[in-house]
Amino acid sequence: MPAAPAFKLHSPETGTEYWIYLHVPPLPATRRPTKPQPWSAMVFLDGDDQFPYAVRAWRAARKEGKPRHRDRLPPLLLVGIGYGASYGKAANKRVRDYTPTTHAFEATSGGARAFLAFLTQTLWPELEKRYPLDPARRGLGGYSLSALFVLYALFQKTPFFTHHLAPSPSVWWDDRCLLTQARRLRSRQRTLPGRLFLSVGEKDSPSMTGDLALLENQLAEKPFAKLKTFSRRFPRRNHFNALSISFRTGLRELFASG
Repeated sequence: MPAAPAFKLHSPETGTEYWIYLHVPPLPATRRPTKPQPWSAMVFLDGDDQFPYAVRAWRAARKEGKPRHRDRLPPLLLVGIGYGASYGKAANKRVRDYTPTTHAFEATSGGARAFLAFLTQTLWPELEKRYPLDPARRGLGGYSLSALFVLYALFQKTPFFTHHLAPSPSVWWDDRCLLTQARRLRSRQRTLPGRLFLSVGEKDSPSMTGDLALLENQLAEKPFAKLKTFSRRFPRRNHFNALSISFRTGLRELFASG
């Protein structure tokens, strides 16, 4: 079973009760009580399975590099979104929530719009009640299928999140519908403010590496103004052992300088 959540939150948008995991940044020691500075926040999907890796990755990212670089990493509230059930369990609704379109071989798929509404209209207001959050530093992260959802959330007319961590994304879903979404958005607007981290292990499948290259090439050929993109390839890593280094590197790239 996953670890106990900090709290549970019902979603009127999806009809699901989500388990919310938290890692709260330590408050600086001060002699006088002061109003806390707003925190950056990073929401991680697949929280039942991946949130412990996210916490360890953040701790490792803060230790890397020179001290002056570590000091530039802001206090970061880590939030994991789960179901109280691991991959493949009936209560785990990741295929429903993280996919932007319905596919014949997954009858419950295609719920990304409702899930994004939950994140922005129910979860985030609840987090703001509890913590001092910076609206200019809202992060969203995932891996594989949940990274597909991160990209779906980015390629909106006005993205709610500002920092997007999307390693090893499942661009293959539904004949690469994500590429079509991004292309259509680019045809309607030239600017898309935000920061995006993309990566894949060099030993991942040809589909994963090739599809990510298609996305990267598409963004390079017709870039969005104000979208800062970081791309990495990890030698000797495959789909099953690239998660930790992807999270660690991505958090540092996204938050160390912006």
